[in-house]
Amino acid sequence: MDIHAGEIYGKQTGSKFVMYNVLKVGKQSITLQNIDNPLSLFETTPAKLQASGYVRISQTPYVNMQATGKKRKSMRNPTRCPLTLDFLEERADSERPAPIMPDLFN
Repeated sequence: MDIHAGEIYGKQTGSKFVMYNVLKVGKQSITLQNIDNPLSLFETTPAKLQASGYVRISQTPYVNMQATGKKRKSMRNPTRCPLTLDFLEERADSERPAPIMPDLFN
């Protein structure tokens, strides 16, 4: 499983679909950040990520453009313009990716 920083992974938890941004990739661990709650970080391994049911949602980075007060200044600078349109994923970097839900009933 090849994982890169900036990718987005998601997991179905109960009735909610939660998405995580890959912040850092080390030799044996990866750091994930919850897109809806930027203060929520955790580390895991690629094997545990796959075994826990996480699926890759997007390879295009997600840049949150919503102002969040004073912490906005401490935000990392994006490597590309947040308004860049990715024609393969049909969304700009600043647009939240659509969750991919498996079709379980067909």
